[in-house]
Amino acid sequence: MVSLICTLQHHTDDVNWCALSRNLLATCSTDKTVRIFSIFDFSELPFSPLIGHGYGVHCCCFSACGQYLASCSTDGCTIIWSMGTGERVAVFAHPGRCPVRVCAFSSDSAYLLSGGSDGTFSLWDFRSRALLRTGSVNEAIVGACSFSPCGQMFVTGTSYGDVRVWDLQLNQLHAEKDAHDLGVTCCHFASQIDIEGEVVRVRLASCGQDSQLKIWSISRLAAAGCRMQLLHTLTGQSGPVLSCAFSPDGQQLVSGSVDKTVTVYDANQGILLHTLSQHDRYVTACAFAPTTSLIATGSMDKTVNVWRVGDGLHAGGDEGEAVPAEATDTLCEGRKLQQQGPGHSRRPVSEWSEGDVSAWLQGEGLGALVRPFSDNNIDGAELLNLTKDSLTTELNIESVGLRNKLIRKIDELKTASAWSNDPDEFLCPITREVMSDPVIAADGYSYEREAIQSWINSKNRSSPMTNLPLQTTMLTPNRTLKMAIGRWKSSQ
Repeated sequence: MVSLICTLQHHTDDVNWCALSRNLLATCSTDKTVRIFSIFDFSELPFSPLIGHGYGVHCCCFSACGQYLASCSTDGCTIIWSMGTGERVAVFAHPGRCPVRVCAFSSDSAYLLSGGSDGTFSLWDFRSRALLRTGSVNEAIVGACSFSPCGQMFVTGTSYGDVRVWDLQLNQLHAEKDAHDLGVTCCHFASQIDIEGEVVRVRLASCGQDSQLKIWSISRLAAAGCRMQLLHTLTGQSGPVLSCAFSPDGQQLVSGSVDKTVTVYDANQGILLHTLSQHDRYVTACAFAPTTSLIATGSMDKTVNVWRVGDGLHAGGDEGEAVPAEATDTLCEGRKLQQQGPGHSRRPVSEWSEGDVSAWLQGEGLGALVRPFSDNNIDGAELLNLTKDSLTTELNIESVGLRNKLIRKIDELKTASAWSNDPDEFLCPITREVMSDPVIAADGYSYEREAIQSWINSKNRSSPMTNLPLQTTMLTPNRTLKMAIGRWKSSQ
């Protein structure tokens, strides 16, 4: 079951892209703006819209922890925005200042990739804000790109129809020259990695003007070989497929098409599960939320639809189901909070009111708990202190599944709160804490010295980020990063 829970009508022109973080929804448009919404109540944040591009905005993407958003435009620039303040923190000018059609962060936010309309793509070091390398495919438009989950390779797709696999030194590992007839429009890696001996295997989805959505297996060998194998060709849409995205667990795949539909597939078997027809024009964008069962879709009808994917998906292609009006009203009541003052998602969870908690429960698909929470005056501080025992004995919640789901969501809130104030590039990938003695390991990533040393001693010299063997256990002090962390701490 897929339910339409909210329609956002803030843009004045085509919606070109949607991106979701743990607590935010970003949308961008030909109207030159980027808009930011809370996924708890779908209220627009106080600093939205983000205005800085001179022409239409084609794509936007969040860094891993959601603290930064990148957006790219026909104006030839990729702008980095702070999601804490809405301010611009960097501007990357694409070489040649050609229109930038797509951008993507690596899984650890160490790199940012941007693709231009002149057939070039640029790899940026996000931490230093420096251009590392520029590559070229041909004279076609680079309109699609995605990093592998390990962050050590990426793909580009062009209007010539080819999909190419690259490493971070811009060595071409593989070229699938006829992946999509008439052009590739979007591609997206699943977040799962399958390791068998020395072979690392990941899945890639791609779509194109040929009205097809394809799922590929990309195998990377330790000896630098690479192979790309077609697993499924999906033909559930009758027009060019413009966008695609895997769910966080890799089990489902969503796509949007010129035929005005959104389709949801079983990504393992290639079976069509749902066809959603609520948009009035081309569906140009689609995205899954990383920690909730939400899908956002954008269209040339200037709207963004937010959907909830329920349990028990079944094959068959239903037309989608809208939730009752009263449920949608409750879910979106946070907009009233936004008009009265800062939205609850902009405040620490411990400061949420009872109404904020109710809106959050609805947004997480836990509407059945709104009444008992309201009857017991559960605000943000009380929410964070709930346990399975208190849910059973004090709130009389009998469903084991409901209790477990709520505890998981509370844990996610606590984790998001812990990350919200610290720059992601200053956090050790292992401990997720600000580093005091950062060192660079053989995989190229920076870690807290004590954490990576302990990892090496206990994990048989494998990389925490790639799962590939570390060629050496030598650790190099990252003095530049240490100085940057020191300056940041002094400013707090």
